[in-house]
Amino acid sequence: MKPAIPELLTGQTALITGASSGIGQAIAIAMAQAGARVVINFHSDEEGAEKTRQVVEKAGRKALVIQADVGSEEEVKKMVADAIDAFGSLDILVNNAGIQKDAPLSDMSLKEWQQVLDTNLTGAFLCAREAAIHFKKQGLREEHSLAAGKILFISSVHDIIPWAGRANYTAAKGGLMMLMKSLAQELARDRIRVNSISPGAIKTAINEQEWSQEEGKKKMLEQIPYGRIGDPEDIARAAIWLVSDQADYITGATLYVDGGMTLYPSFLGD
Repeated sequence: MKPAIPELLTGQTALITGASSGIGQAIAIAMAQAGARVVINFHSDEEGAEKTRQVVEKAGRKALVIQADVGSEEEVKKMVADAIDAFGSLDILVNNAGIQKDAPLSDMSLKEWQQVLDTNLTGAFLCAREAAIHFKKQGLREEHSLAAGKILFISSVHDIIPWAGRANYTAAKGGLMMLMKSLAQELARDRIRVNSISPGAIKTAINEQEWSQEEGKKKMLEQIPYGRIGDPEDIARAAIWLVSDQADYITGATLYVDGGMTLYPSFLGD
């Protein structure tokens, strides 16, 4: 049985990018269960975003669905402005939107490289910048949170584990780590906390072809000492805690939620 979500975010507004499916959808739903108003961003999956909205509202929380390409400066500015107009404030940004365009280096086009960097790294920068501008202007409101704002990047274990055939993806995730740390250092004086969660193997649509088949599942489990593949809710529960006041003294940190994937399981031995 999964543990209940504690109401740690009552009265706050959270914007989650890429919230129409997978990890982003689970985080949006969990944040609603934790008491937050939720802004649901999507790029192309409007049906998925609508499903997220329905579950959020069923939990008794307000929801706003916004279509935006996080790689577009103009669209990101409008998205953040519309979120604040709708709910009067913004307290949490979860930079979750991400894509993969896998190819060996010799076959990878500049377009495939640029598309992944635009969404996974530049998009995270643009959203973080706009959120930080608002957090500074809004200032500290201790009746809502001990921090003036919280920025959470959803990265990947591949911010430290190389992954052949996916140089664009790993470069973006590695860059995301230093972006997070640099922003955490810069914004701490403004009482803005910046952290990351790096998931391991999680059951989402992007890798369903692997975990839904016995052979693929077995191969994935060989890389996971804890003996199970993660669920999106595993990431969502960690996200709730990391943006809550229970984690107020944490900034500039990466939390690996991976069942031990980063423990080099090939060295486990017999």
